[in-house]
Amino acid sequence: MKNPVKTPNTLKSMLLIAIMFAASQLNGQQIKSSNSGYAPVNGIKVYYEVYGEGRPLVLLHGAFMTIEGNWSQLIPELSKTRKVIAIEMQGHGHTPFSDRKLAVSTMANDVKGVMDYLKIDSADIAGYSMGGSVAYQFAIQNPHRLRKLVIISSTYKSSGWLPEIANAFKNMKPELFADSPMKTAYDAVAPDKSKWTKFIEQMITFIGTPFNLGDSNISKIYAPVLIISGDNDGLDKIELIKTINPCLNFWNDELFDEWPPRDTFHRNEMED
Repeated sequence: MKNPVKTPNTLKSMLLIAIMFAASQLNGQQIKSSNSGYAPVNGIKVYYEVYGEGRPLVLLHGAFMTIEGNWSQLIPELSKTRKVIAIEMQGHGHTPFSDRKLAVSTMANDVKGVMDYLKIDSADIAGYSMGGSVAYQFAIQNPHRLRKLVIISSTYKSSGWLPEIANAFKNMKPELFADSPMKTAYDAVAPDKSKWTKFIEQMITFIGTPFNLGDSNISKIYAPVLIISGDNDGLDKIELIKTINPCLNFWNDELFDEWPPRDTFHRNEMED
């Protein structure tokens, strides 16, 4: 039986969800950061903003997004009790475009570099979509620097997305982003707006490249983890449930023969 979901339409739906998320964040309360600037890390300069005081919380945005587009509604509330460090990753927002190959491991190293620059020994890390994949990699590479991990609508392997979503990533075209809110946000803050096309092409290559951080690596994350997923965020919910503890050997396809449908929501609660 053929899959009734056509890849181009699925891709447009996913992009629409991202646009709506970004638009909702732009309506959030605007507050001024207490500190912002560029951290020289791994051959590039990574932009960051700091808000509030308290236990450090690092925020990692999704693909094609900015700090404002991803977190503007949450930062005012979070910064009441936490020191919030929001980062814009390679080529995103204020962080300049670089020809350096994009990779989850490289961006995780950049996050560590920003923490080093700001003299933050350890922090809670929260990542949305692409930022969640980077957060997973950070947890693997720097377990001693991580206190708690929050993963929002993200996965640590390509197969964590529904097949039609994974296929859609491979078929992205630059023109899909023309005149989009992502383009508007980029033009508003990018240090060199002429790099937009190169940035999009680089991101499309990155997103379309299969990756897998490894079940065995994920199983070694001992920090408390909160996993958040929406009904229609593109994640394969069966794979998501397996993520809760990938070291368990009894997970298998037969176990899920009569499992709830793929739009089931599962959350692994984490103490505050």
